[in-house]
Amino acid sequence: MRRGLLAVFLLAATIMPAVAFQLLTFDRLNGWQQDDLLPALHAFTETCDLIGDPEWATLCAVAKDQPKTAPAARTFFEMFFRPVLIGQPPALFTGYYEPELRGALQRDSHYAWPIYRRPPGFTPGDLWYSRAQIEQGGLLRGRGLELAWLDDPVEVFFLQIQGSGRIRLPDGRTLRVGFDGKNGHPYKSVGTELIRRGIYEAHQVSARAIKEWVHRHPSEGRALLQHNPSFVFFRAVDEVPADKGPLGAMGRSVTAMRSLAVDPDYTPLGAPVWVEKSGADPFRRLMIAQDTGSAIKGAQRADIFYGSGTLAGEAAGQIRDGGRMIVLLPIQIAFAGLDGG
Repeated sequence: MRRGLLAVFLLAATIMPAVAFQLLTFDRLNGWQQDDLLPALHAFTETCDLIGDPEWATLCAVAKDQPKTAPAARTFFEMFFRPVLIGQPPALFTGYYEPELRGALQRDSHYAWPIYRRPPGFTPGDLWYSRAQIEQGGLLRGRGLELAWLDDPVEVFFLQIQGSGRIRLPDGRTLRVGFDGKNGHPYKSVGTELIRRGIYEAHQVSARAIKEWVHRHPSEGRALLQHNPSFVFFRAVDEVPADKGPLGAMGRSVTAMRSLAVDPDYTPLGAPVWVEKSGADPFRRLMIAQDTGSAIKGAQRADIFYGSGTLAGEAAGQIRDGGRMIVLLPIQIAFAGLDGG
């Protein structure tokens, strides 16, 4: 046990900011024996070949050769990984989803609110104009950058927060759109701003509550949305099958209730993560770190992907819960760290 703990310490010292951590055993993971790990194994094999480290590559090959059964999945994770608690609980879990919206490829009196492509010459990561400056100054208008037009400006705002979505066109076709850069400004929560103004208490804030308030107060609502200076650009996504989830930060589809957005400074993208979420709808489940988000910062911070559509959105919008998250790290990496590799 001490040998493994030292190895994990050396690993953490090289790839993570200074943070407390603890090597655990599987019997200390609440609910571990009750979870069906086969869906997690499927999600893991979606992206494990992208992690890059040789030890991960070996595990990826083993994972893809496993029998597609729950016992085989459990044997795989318990044999080749060790749980590591990084940071200090309680965690903060929120939820995200892929919206399904109504829109058109051409503007008319009904579909009048655009989502935009990334402007030519703009480099993602650079600091550009704020949301208020873009919208008030019409900086993108009339440049042929409109990717689609939606029927509700509030849905445009929330589509930018989610980073991807499906747009149902009038002729029945579906346009899938995905994140293609942002203006470099930090995300600021409009829900937190409503609480600060005394309009809502913390337990009352949800995506639905925000949408309803903005619709009831159009002028004030526009100013509220511009409190968030972050602005997202989109691209058409045609390389993902309709039955798969949207693309995550690793460039592959994420899986409903098995994929997480994490802070990659603490949790390696592609790694399995044991989630113990409390709150009104608690669960214990093995998930995979396959996405990131501008608001997801810290070792005990994650955004749970709830799926696509209205019901997923309603569920995701209610989540702001505590608990803890434990990263599963390969045993091989731990011993490599001990040997100085």
